[in-house]
Amino acid sequence: MLTSSTYSAKPTDIDMKWFLIDAEGVVLGRMAAIVANILRGKHKPIYTPHIDCGDNVIIINADRIVLTGSKRRDKTYYWHTGYPGGIKSRTAEQILDGKFPDRVITKAVKRMLPKTKLGRKQIGKLRVYASASHPHEAQSPEVLDIASINRKNKGNA
Repeated sequence: MLTSSTYSAKPTDIDMKWFLIDAEGVVLGRMAAIVANILRGKHKPIYTPHIDCGDNVIIINADRIVLTGSKRRDKTYYWHTGYPGGIKSRTAEQILDGKFPDRVITKAVKRMLPKTKLGRKQIGKLRVYASASHPHEAQSPEVLDIASINRKNKGNA
């Protein structure tokens, strides 16, 4: 008689690494999907859905991300102020050309994570910077080249 048990990772079994991703010329949605999987830990063989076994991710050059087609001009982000008639909107182009271009990447990744306490903990391990500099040199992050994984990951713009 064969007995098999499902492996469930414990918090002591997890070792977190740091990844550095250069977003220059990379398609937003494809990068966000890869980053969401890394934050959740789905790239590891010890992945356990109810344990935070993901890694930390640093994204640089967020202002040079590429949106395919006419999404840069047409994609609209909405929010509501809480007051009657308080719906507001801003296009992806306005955000990327504005003061906080990193919010486009953060929002794309956040929407791919679970909407639970665990998802909120996992989005906290994402750091996005608009320029090429970041203050995480001491963690010696491993460079992850998303553009070379698949030819479609590199945008034309």
